[in-house]
Amino acid sequence: MSSKQTKAQANEYSARHLSVLEGLEAVRKRPGMYIGSTDERGLMHCVWEIVDNSVDEALQGECSRIEVILHADRSVSVMDDGRGIPVDTVPGVGLSGVEVVFTKLHAGGKFGGSSYTSSGGLHGVGASVVNALSARLDVEVDRGGKTHKMSFQRGEPGKFSDGPHPHPNSPFTPFQDAQTIEVVGKVRRGATGTRVRFWHDFQIFPESEAFSWDALVSRGRQTAFLVPGLSIVLRDERDPEYLQEEFCYEGGISDYVEFLAVDRPVTDIWRITDSGTYEETVQQLGDDGHLRPATVQRTCEVDVALRWGVGYETSLKSFVNIISTPKGGTHVQGFEQALLKVFRSQIDKQSRRLKLTAKDGRLEKDDVMAGLTAVVTVRLPEPQFEGQTKETLGTPQVRLVVSRVISKWLEDKLAKSGRADKQENQALVEKLAGEMKARTSARLHKEISRRKNALETSSLPAKLADCRTTDVARSELFIVEGNSALGTAKAARSSEFQALFPIRGKILNVQKASTSDMLANVECSSLIQVIGAGSGRTFDIDAARYGKIILMTDADVDGAHIRTLLLTLFFRYMRPLVEAGRVFAAVPPLHRIDVPGRGRAKPEIIYTYSEAGLHEELRKLSQQRRKYKEPIQRYKGLGEMDADQLAETTMDPGSRRLRRVTLGDEEALREAESVFELLMGSVVAPRKQFIVDGARSVVRDRIDA
Repeated sequence: MSSKQTKAQANEYSARHLSVLEGLEAVRKRPGMYIGSTDERGLMHCVWEIVDNSVDEALQGECSRIEVILHADRSVSVMDDGRGIPVDTVPGVGLSGVEVVFTKLHAGGKFGGSSYTSSGGLHGVGASVVNALSARLDVEVDRGGKTHKMSFQRGEPGKFSDGPHPHPNSPFTPFQDAQTIEVVGKVRRGATGTRVRFWHDFQIFPESEAFSWDALVSRGRQTAFLVPGLSIVLRDERDPEYLQEEFCYEGGISDYVEFLAVDRPVTDIWRITDSGTYEETVQQLGDDGHLRPATVQRTCEVDVALRWGVGYETSLKSFVNIISTPKGGTHVQGFEQALLKVFRSQIDKQSRRLKLTAKDGRLEKDDVMAGLTAVVTVRLPEPQFEGQTKETLGTPQVRLVVSRVISKWLEDKLAKSGRADKQENQALVEKLAGEMKARTSARLHKEISRRKNALETSSLPAKLADCRTTDVARSELFIVEGNSALGTAKAARSSEFQALFPIRGKILNVQKASTSDMLANVECSSLIQVIGAGSGRTFDIDAARYGKIILMTDADVDGAHIRTLLLTLFFRYMRPLVEAGRVFAAVPPLHRIDVPGRGRAKPEIIYTYSEAGLHEELRKLSQQRRKYKEPIQRYKGLGEMDADQLAETTMDPGSRRLRRVTLGDEEALREAESVFELLMGSVVAPRKQFIVDGARSVVRDRIDA
């Protein structure tokens, strides 16, 4: 194409090339703008939009029960006992309230402030967006002793001619003129509510995508925590056994914090509730129907529950009018600002008692947030969110309101002179000071433990038998139990890519110990230094010196205990390695069966790794009428093997067995936290009960005496 032709085409660009998408057409053309994506996340967002409208009724005290059903035909129903969507005609529009809500963008009862003092659905696009992206949507409303019904096909109102069951492909007749909503039944006097059922449109969403039961359960539980007394019933009819969950909590976000927190507490659960006012300039509808700027007085209600535990992980959930804000916003900024300001002041006042020096620096936000479990909620009229997905609060005045509320409550709490209060406050301040010291110490460890080149002197522990390769992905670190096994392992390893680090017996139980005690322990400190990526909040997996960390302990009770102590250290202070699947447990054999040669056949050595495996191999040999030497050798330690046997069974990548230690989803993480606290924590009674309950299942023959 010549440059003249290109220029001519450019000059032809005019107003007739512009397109205007009216109403719900824009939603179908650009669904990602309204629901984020068209995958499972976008599908679930459609459910949340309908559920949140019901929850807004509960926030006004007008709804006590919400039910969500995932039907076998891939549709979803959301039912509530709220006031019901208005069914009368909207003045100036000529359509019923139901049709306006489900077909008009930016329409609803949450703009003027007379119907909802605070709500999550405030843009007025949620229901209409779901309608636009549905192949079919049915809505039934109970009001005034009658049941009213209206149906839509891809956002267009009309009527389906259904057979025995409703279906999006049933014959559909669109309304030609404005018609009132259809009355299909009667209900008892005073009964109200709304039922919405929709089938998502396969023209928008891939057929492979489906609604997530786990996500629904998580969100349902979360909402029940945030609205005390609200019953949320969830049912999955896709499953042959009909999965069902019901949630109702009276304690609100205090119960939520207790549910989220899994580590041992440093403080009790603190509940902070207060409110503040601010001024905001908004656009308001005048009597003439036009928007005009007006300065209004707003009230922001703050409700926060928090507690600190002995761990370093932070679990912070934030909400605005019960809508989750996973990316935070001004309310979270105000919360964090208040924490840092108040506790910096406390640390500075008590620096002599805490034995802090100039090299420890000042308290930082990460130090305060370590081990914190918190739920931060605010309620305010017409919050400003960033985008329809409402992941970030943008109202700037909220930051100052939250900061003032939190600061005042904490200052009063820390000033209390009661014995229990003083002990709790002192324990918390000491924890924060310990986190500050640990951060400084961990940074020092990371700086001195980088892999040295030939021109530098190494400050790594002398007992480390390092490998030669600098390729992290290929390198392996074997943590070996005792010096006796180290000698054999040195002869069995490939020094090109396999490093060895021996530990002396059982290391410190870091589940019970403080961070400073862990860093002061020689074995733990040396191990962190060898791996070279720091610890706790400062851990940087990209700085780790080895691609695989392999725990190689004896196949006995003591070896299992040492392996558990090491896993506790990795789980508590180097968790990203576990999450990335880079921590392994070596699987040394338990038995060796020597089978003599028969005829020209060479003698054979068979290794087994369990009692069941041993009996299976012996059964096979018996069937083949092959003899074996007795007694069968039972390995109790790595030191009982020679170098060739250890290499073949445990260290050679071509023939060894490894168990990868991994973490699954959030629920698996919570379970792991509770198991570590049960088995390794400082509270004895639950562990004793666990041992008593499991005593009957112990096989005495498997215990090494």
